[in-house]
Amino acid sequence: MDDIIASYPVDGINRVKRRHDRGFYDHATVHALLDAAALCHVSYVVDRQPYCTPTLFWREGTRLFWHGSSASRMLRNQSGGQPVCLTVTHLDSLVLARCGFNHSADYRSVMAFGHARLVEDPEEKRRALVMMVDRFFTGRTAHLRLSTEQEIKATAVVSMDIERASAKIRAKGVVDEDYDLPIYAERLPVRMVLGKPEPCPRLMAGVERPTSLNNYGVDRALEKALSEAHVLAYRGDLTRSEP
Repeated sequence: MDDIIASYPVDGINRVKRRHDRGFYDHATVHALLDAAALCHVSYVVDRQPYCTPTLFWREGTRLFWHGSSASRMLRNQSGGQPVCLTVTHLDSLVLARCGFNHSADYRSVMAFGHARLVEDPEEKRRALVMMVDRFFTGRTAHLRLSTEQEIKATAVVSMDIERASAKIRAKGVVDEDYDLPIYAERLPVRMVLGKPEPCPRLMAGVERPTSLNNYGVDRALEKALSEAHVLAYRGDLTRSEP
């Protein structure tokens, strides 16, 4: 089914409880917000203690992947179908109204629910470790030193089929009922942009920045660069090599 009309099922777990008008469940909206982010937070419970871990992640269809050290508590406890909630948030503005109650923020967020499993098949894991890099930097692993078996062993990869998901978006700016009061109000736009690249000081002579990184230009919005990189990574005609 086409992403434009496909949606995640809605129930008591992922239904937006407050401000239903801000809730979205279609694949197109949810996936676009996920693909525009690099960092997520994964929440889970171990021995009745809740944890929330930040980590890099990426999406393939309706499946999410993230990685970490094989020794990490997060990954050790997500290998056998552990229920998890993965979230991302894009902060778009701070909103100053004429009353403290109406101060707010414009944002776009996603909550994705599913059961995490450790990627144990060797070929699936190797491919995931390639995409851990290539999802952000198109085709980069083909030009890198091969990862050693020990390095691969030290890295764990977790996947989660998205069973339910919801996006929540506020994009209203200043909204209050106090327009006749002599109090200043405004919307402060917030953007995360890329800075000037800082080459490693120990680069060998003659090693230049590859043109494949041109997508990550100075002052470009990070989310636009990430969204474009995702399209390039999964356009279907990339030659992927193992790490």
